[in-house]
Amino acid sequence: METIGFIGLGIMGAPMAGHLLDAGYAVVTSDHRSKPPSDLVAKGLKIVTGHNAVAKTADIIITMVPDTPQVADVLFGENGVASGLSKGKLVIDMSSISPITTKEFAKKINELGCDYLDAPVSGGEVGAKAASLTIMVGGEEKAFERAKPVFEKMGKNITLVGPNGVGQTTKVANQIVVALTIEAVGEALVFASKAGADPAKVRQALMGGLAASRILEVHGERMIKRTFAPGFRIELHQKDLNLALEGAKSLGVALPNTSTTQQLFNSCAANGGAKEDHSALVRALERMAGHEVAVANSE
Repeated sequence: METIGFIGLGIMGAPMAGHLLDAGYAVVTSDHRSKPPSDLVAKGLKIVTGHNAVAKTADIIITMVPDTPQVADVLFGENGVASGLSKGKLVIDMSSISPITTKEFAKKINELGCDYLDAPVSGGEVGAKAASLTIMVGGEEKAFERAKPVFEKMGKNITLVGPNGVGQTTKVANQIVVALTIEAVGEALVFASKAGADPAKVRQALMGGLAASRILEVHGERMIKRTFAPGFRIELHQKDLNLALEGAKSLGVALPNTSTTQQLFNSCAANGGAKEDHSALVRALERMAGHEVAVANSE
C-alpha cells in the first residue's frame, strides 16, 4: 500500500485521514499550524516538519484546506509540497477552490514529473465521518485509477468528471444546488411556521413527496432544532458562491438566484453567523419575517 501524505486535518480532513489509517495505510502529516488530532496519532499518524517533508515521505499527497490561497501556500510556499516532490508522485487537492487556478496548479505539478488530481468532496462532516462522501475528480484517467482505492476509503460516489479543473467546476455547481436548496427549505419552513403549522410535522410530510431531499432531511431538522454548529460553515459557502459568481461573470452567464442566496449568507455573516452551519441561512429569512421557525413548536 502506498504511503499517504495528508495536509489539512480539520472538520473534514481529520475523519477522512482516520479512514485511511483504519484501512491500513501509512499516513503522514506536517506540524505546520496546529497539533494533529490525538486520536489519529494513536492510530499511527506520523508527524514530520514541513510540507516538503510530507512530499518526500509520501507517494500520494492529499491537501484538504479552506481556500485557494491556502492550497497555493501548501503546494508552492516556503517548504511547500512542490519542493519535496520527486518524479512519479501524485498530488490530490480535495479542497474546494478556483477551477481556473486549479489548472495552473496542475500544470506546475505536471512539470515536476508528477500527476495532479482535483478531487473536491460533498457530504459535509456527516459524510466525512461515515466515509460516504461524493468525490468529483478532474485529471488524467491513469492518475484517477491509481487514486481510486484511496478515494474508496473516504467516499461512495466517486466520478472522474473530466480533465484538471473540471472536478472543481463540478463542486461549484454542487454548491449552487446545495445553497439554493437550503434557501428553499428555509423559506418553506418559515412560511409554514408563521402560518401556524408545526414545522417538524410539515418537514415530515414533505419528506414523503417530490420535495424530499437530503437537504430537507438534514438541514431542515437543523433549522427546526436550532443545531447550527458546523457542519459546513457559512463563510466557506460564501467562498464557494463567490467562485460561482466570478466564474459566471467570466462566462457571461446569469446566476440570479445564486446571487440572492449569497446576499442571505452575507446577511448572516454580518450578524455574527459566519462560523455557523450553512443551514443557519434560515436566520436571514427569519429576520425578514420577524418569526423564528422553532417558535411554532411552542405555540
